[in-house]
Amino acid sequence: MTLSHSRLHTYTNMPEFVASIDCGTTSARFIVFDPEAKVIVTSQLEFEQIFPQPGYMEERLPDIMEAINKCVENGVIELEKKGFSKNDIKGVGITNQRETACVWSKSTGKPLYNAIVWPDTRNTTTVRQLAAKSPLGVDALKEKTGLPFSTYFSGVKLRWMLDNVDAVKEAHDSGDLLFGTVDTWILWSLTGGLNGGLFLTDCTNASRTMFMNLKTLQWDDELLEYFGVNKNCLATIVSNAEVYGEMASGALKGFKIAGLIGDQQGALCGQKCFQAGEAKNTYGTGCFMLYHTGKDVVASKNGLLTTVAYKAGKDAVPQYALEGSIAVAGSSIKWTRDNLNLIDEADQIGKFAVQVDDTGGVYFVTGFSGLFAPYWDDTATGMLIGITGYTTKHHIARATLEATCYQTRAILDSMVADSGAQLAVLRVDGGMTNSDPAMQIQADILGIEVERPVMRESTAFGSALMAGHALKLFGWDVENPKSLEKVNVQGKTVFKSHIDADRRAKMYAGWNRAVLRSKGWNERTEENEK
Repeated sequence: MTLSHSRLHTYTNMPEFVASIDCGTTSARFIVFDPEAKVIVTSQLEFEQIFPQPGYMEERLPDIMEAINKCVENGVIELEKKGFSKNDIKGVGITNQRETACVWSKSTGKPLYNAIVWPDTRNTTTVRQLAAKSPLGVDALKEKTGLPFSTYFSGVKLRWMLDNVDAVKEAHDSGDLLFGTVDTWILWSLTGGLNGGLFLTDCTNASRTMFMNLKTLQWDDELLEYFGVNKNCLATIVSNAEVYGEMASGALKGFKIAGLIGDQQGALCGQKCFQAGEAKNTYGTGCFMLYHTGKDVVASKNGLLTTVAYKAGKDAVPQYALEGSIAVAGSSIKWTRDNLNLIDEADQIGKFAVQVDDTGGVYFVTGFSGLFAPYWDDTATGMLIGITGYTTKHHIARATLEATCYQTRAILDSMVADSGAQLAVLRVDGGMTNSDPAMQIQADILGIEVERPVMRESTAFGSALMAGHALKLFGWDVENPKSLEKVNVQGKTVFKSHIDADRRAKMYAGWNRAVLRSKGWNERTEENEK
């Protein structure tokens, strides 16, 4: 990105910026924003995902930090190339992939196992065992946590490690275990690691462990007893906007870290959904829709998660949200490219999709990691159905995009049922939203407007916004949304439905038939083992 002469002139009088460290599922990024949420610098590096066997997905903790540190260094270099100083950065926020489970040694600082990444499904047996301990089954802890037992959540992943990894079990029993989500690992590492590193987690990430009580925002002794986990391995829970500490080394040594938030809650904030009743959907590796419910903990009766939306400071009133999670979204496009060789580049899928008017009856249920909300079936698998001699790669390309859009529709229907309110506009962000065909298909399937902002770095901006709020920068006040009216108003594209209600209903009915056929496919019974 090159700044125009007029932009440079705008910043000649002591420019002030805020930065975000954004650790996603496959890459780390360092992004610098100005007070209007314009992106000044972006630096990005991928890190390796490890797939030891079907259903497993891991990452090396040192790889994550190596990518982050290089992104920060490269970002600062780029900032200075544009004529600015790193001292123009007044604070740093952190956002991260959430349910990924990290374990390391308190005494050595070394990882005790690779990070188990959020889509990993190795712990299906663990889910069954935990559910069997209560007559309520998978919903045994839902009243306190807002979550059903699922392979998805990091606490279930930790229980699997305690049962299957000797080093983790020994460290837990001896008091040498440190467990956290990726935010905890990043913050501990950036603030010094063994040399005084801060062992903290924010309430949005903590709410995805199944160890935290949603109402108290503290670790719950009864929940920990249910899992058989010692509290001394858990980080202290903090809000999303406060000065936690300073960078201990590198190009930004001494710079304040003041924002800490899970990626999907970060996107909710980055989209400025600070009023109850507003919603956003982020289309990344997976797809995640959050509906802000305000200060009330709303229990879902329709397959959604209840989660913390954000807490904007130590003494702020916590805000809550309903969430629907889709395990496979952008990763399905990557799969058609890398595994099927159907396309050469990711953006080609939209070009193929618009060459046909419909899928020709093809549905692609992208249950690579089972199905998340609102279905919650970890025995479901991926399924392409409706294929005939008429089917072409263009139909499959369109079905791939439609898969995410149908699951979004299922989640939205559940949110309407739980909240009693019809959503008029869905705000969207994430890599998949770069595709106009995908967003038009989404509007067609939903029957409501889909609003895509020009500046779509919503996740990273959410953490920067929290840091700015904590440091009282730029007049940003999350608890006074009017103060943010001039932030990220760089324009938007609105997609409206081009199909009628009858066609929409017929398409969606076909999707639901396909889902029914994919559910339970991996259920191990005596009959299907033969």
